Amino acid sequence: MALPSRGPVAAPPRVLTVAGSDSGGGAGIQADLKAMLALGVHGMSVITAVTAQNSLGVQGYWELPAEAVRAQFRSVVDDIGVQAVKTGMLASIELVETVSDLLTGLDAPVVVDPVGVSKHGDALLAAEAVATVRERLLPVATVATPNLHEVAQLTGITVLGQDDMADAARALLDLGPRWVLVKGGHLEGEAADLLYGGPGEEHWFRAARYDNRHTHGTGCTLASAIAAELAKGQDVPGAVAAAKEYVTGAIAAGFALGAGIGPVDHGWRLRGA
Repeated sequence: MALPSRGPVAAPPRVLTVAGSDSGGGAGIQADLKAMLALGVHGMSVITAVTAQNSLGVQGYWELPAEAVRAQFRSVVDDIGVQAVKTGMLASIELVETVSDLLTGLDAPVVVDPVGVSKHGDALLAAEAVATVRERLLPVATVATPNLHEVAQLTGITVLGQDDMADAARALLDLGPRWVLVKGGHLEGEAADLLYGGPGEEHWFRAARYDNRHTHGTGCTLASAIAAELAKGQDVPGAVAAAKEYVTGAIAAGFALGAGIGPVDHGWRLRGA
């Protein structure tokens, strides 16, 4: 059956992810692009590293040269343009410095997911690069989205409960981002995240915790969803609220894949979950 003629179609908002590739498809660039499609934006990518990864863990990763990262970024931004950028796995000091320089002065919101380790505990950021993330990357972030392990890496603060999250958020904000989203998913009880933008700008986002171990890609997906909502014109609290709702549904619908931890379901809305 012939499709009806629609005429010219306006391009959707454009979002760029700067991150590593996950060969298992649950996290990294693959998760970012799936989330962006599900949320109605056009996803584009700058690949920083290639991982050999499956449901059991990360078997290895290989960084791309800084020149390749820089060329991908300029190719997309200079021709197509972006309404938001999300960063993920950057792996090394050189790549963190390169991406930080590229983002400086960019006229679009930047969501920084300061990826340190994978869901399985595999290191995805060289230990010596943590200081560079702190000093160079966080200051260009509109929103930084660390989990509790990354909070400890960046600030030295160990969050043991929700009462500690505000102190961690203030310490992170002092490092330069406009907003910080401290993710409390690794704590017991409800899944509570704290968005902090300074005095008078404290927002808690709470959701039920689902008894589902298949949560691979949660952090990548949340950061990408925030970037997608910002590209669509939401303010930061509104973008985080919408992204949290989307990710909560994706976690609830996460499915088994392979012999280990399966991914969240980026297309849960399409499947009526």
